[in-house]
Amino acid sequence: MKRLILLVFVGGSFIAAGINAQVLYNNDFPTDQIASATRPQSGSQFEIETGDDFLLPLGGRITGATFTGLAPRGFDVSNIGNVVVEIYRVFPDDSNVNRTSGPPTFSTPNVPTRVNSPSDVAFASRESGTDLTFTPSVVNPTFTVNNSVQPGGIHLATGGDGSFTGEEIHFAVDFTKAFGLLPGHYFFVPQVELTGTDGSFLWLSATRPLVPPSSVFAPDLQSWTRDGTIEPDWMRIGTDIVGGSPPAPTFNASFSISGTVPDSGSTLFLLSSAVAIVFLLRRRART
Repeated sequence: MKRLILLVFVGGSFIAAGINAQVLYNNDFPTDQIASATRPQSGSQFEIETGDDFLLPLGGRITGATFTGLAPRGFDVSNIGNVVVEIYRVFPDDSNVNRTSGPPTFSTPNVPTRVNSPSDVAFASRESGTDLTFTPSVVNPTFTVNNSVQPGGIHLATGGDGSFTGEEIHFAVDFTKAFGLLPGHYFFVPQVELTGTDGSFLWLSATRPLVPPSSVFAPDLQSWTRDGTIEPDWMRIGTDIVGGSPPAPTFNASFSISGTVPDSGSTLFLLSSAVAIVFLLRRRART
């Protein structure tokens, strides 16, 4: 009986230590509104980054993520090369707000605004082969979006690069080196290298405004993108690039993150209780 009580308390302590593992944000519900290129630099292909935001009111340890996008039709997922996931904070964190040196085009912001954009440089980054593993799966061999932002398309008020039909691919990512993030507002930036093709990975848009079953928080910032022509600045995919008569469209991107949040105290309580039970049982046994 004494051993049973001890096992219950100790077992409960370990169970409580794991119950905080959860989905911390989920808007991995793709829409057909738009898709935007995002890829690491590889060979002759220049780097493109696209990011969307999430909120961690309590902070957290990020151990996994998912995201969904498009590859050219008929693409073989075995030809996926490097996958990178970056975490950015919100401007002006990690940013130079008074740039006065460097190439003339980079010395001052050359975009309409940096308010609510990702910062100049990444807060943290993980890469396949060292810090993460990924599992791709084809969701739909043919998926069409109404608009796109493709390589070379990051310019003001272009209206976008038009509709695109590709192969819808879902990525499940495990971070072998977790992100440790303090409470705050962040941007999630995935990049996918497609080998054996001239095409690029295009990250799909997602539900906006946020409504259940998507995770709902405020303020929900729109998606941003950049390449070397405007770096370290960013442009809003909807307001700046697509543009149009006010109000211009705004977009979210399709992704989720998972991990653990700081313990609420239940684990410490159960562990303390287990230690107390052990002490009492031993004391009674001696008596």
